[in-house]
Amino acid sequence: MSAESPEIPEIRIDASEEGPVVRRVEVVVAPRRVRRAFERAYRELSRSVRVRGFRPGKVPRSVLERLYGHSVAEQIEQALVSETLPDALEQAGIEPVAEPEIDAAHPCDESEFRYTARIEVKPAIELPDTQGLPARRPRVDVAPEEVEGELEALRKRNAPLVEESEGTRAARGNVLTIDFAGEVDSRPFEGGSGKGVEVELGAGRFLADFEAQLEGAVAREDREVRVRFPDEYANEQLAGKQAVFRVHVAEVKRRAVPQLDDEFAKDLGDFADLAALRERIRTDLLAVRERSSRAELRRSLVDALIERTPFEVPPGMLQRELGRQIHAARHRLEGHVPEEALGEQLGRWQEEWRPRAERDVREALLLEAVARAEGISIEPAEIEARIEQMAKERGTTAARLRKSFSEGTLEQVVTVELRDEQALARLAGRAKVEETAHS
Repeated sequence: MSAESPEIPEIRIDASEEGPVVRRVEVVVAPRRVRRAFERAYRELSRSVRVRGFRPGKVPRSVLERLYGHSVAEQIEQALVSETLPDALEQAGIEPVAEPEIDAAHPCDESEFRYTARIEVKPAIELPDTQGLPARRPRVDVAPEEVEGELEALRKRNAPLVEESEGTRAARGNVLTIDFAGEVDSRPFEGGSGKGVEVELGAGRFLADFEAQLEGAVAREDREVRVRFPDEYANEQLAGKQAVFRVHVAEVKRRAVPQLDDEFAKDLGDFADLAALRERIRTDLLAVRERSSRAELRRSLVDALIERTPFEVPPGMLQRELGRQIHAARHRLEGHVPEEALGEQLGRWQEEWRPRAERDVREALLLEAVARAEGISIEPAEIEARIEQMAKERGTTAARLRKSFSEGTLEQVVTVELRDEQALARLAGRAKVEETAHS
């Protein structure tokens, strides 16, 4: 049988295990497919390049091979790998979880092309007996004094600032409007000055010594404030240093806290009276506690499962999850933190967050394994109902919500979310759950 026989498949594979989460696939591409790739590449090249002495599309292949042979071989190598690897993985029954590592030499016309793919896969997970897994669930309750505490905080947040009478000395609770300029070692430093800055004495937003030395000040007074930055101060260049601030107190104000009555409730929104506001606060606190309780139940269940289920985490999955978390952090902080400081912080988080990222990957893989073992499948109607719910919560429509995701991504996200919820519900139903006080 000749090498060109159509009975010989265009690709042949030999798959083997290199480790618990790594597969090795050797791929052989038949000469006829390699030849077609060369013909196509040189035909396209002939139409696009300009070679002196030849009309476009009429450059002999021998001339093109002499001028561009090396780059064409590189191009064909990449094309053959990208074209044949999906079929090779399908034949091998392998689902990669990270970009495969490819080892290949340049192809030669009329010869078979060989390359090796090293592919990370999900680990085979053998679940333990999940009957009686230990878990914790904080109680969901709200004490009357907690509601009153929230009401008092609302009063303070909604209290307008009014200027104190002439000559009133500032005390804890007063809000001062100040201009200040600080020096360390007789030199100004970054972040050490400001104009029209509001300082609430006793609130702890500035160094305690700084706020304390402004007590007793009156409007339009100038003061010199001396403080020592803590040894563990976030800015290492200032940690442990003595600083001198020249402070001008422009205004001394107080919060005019409103009366706690029905009018206060009506001013806050659509509340008939103070009782209705109290009930809304209680309902909102219960909702927060319920979410927190569910999160703790999930965390403790998964922790117990992780402890009882050893398996190797694919490095590519770990790196992708860590990269996603770092990218999200950069997105949140960009524009709020100097670029150099942000880069340094993200570099530290690359190592500090690795254990958390690994735990998140383990959780995802374990819940997928539980869902598979339990025969959990998500129906299209469930997905659609959840998308409608998400859209309603965000004040939009399902169609607009879908547009904010790349095609099919929202459905994938919702499917995993619903699958994990059902897997956790099965685990919780068999768990030994300890009820604890909420934190």
